[in-house]
Amino acid sequence: MEELKKLAMSAGGMPVGDASKIAATELPSISNVSSGGGSFSATLGQMISEVGAKSAASSQAVEGLISGQNVSLHQTMIAMEEASLSFQLMVEVRNKLLESYQELMRMQV
Repeated sequence: MEELKKLAMSAGGMPVGDASKIAATELPSISNVSSGGGSFSATLGQMISEVGAKSAASSQAVEGLISGQNVSLHQTMIAMEEASLSFQLMVEVRNKLLESYQELMRMQV
């Protein structure tokens, strides 16, 4: 196991133990969405604002990396991928909602 950690560090990656810490602490919580207390539009608005926040965090990480601040490359790449995946998810949700709306409009009453 020690050889694996040394190999990961020599390749410029993060230690294996660090990856499990990140995965355990930075997973998004959906408990506030599934509680059913808010309206549908409020839930969509919250999702859009979270996507915007991830995009802003990604831009800030890239700017920090370019300007030479103490920002690691792998954290910047993680932030960029999070922003990209969040945006893709938002687009797919929008597509499903639009498809559902169009299906409802095609129904005969």
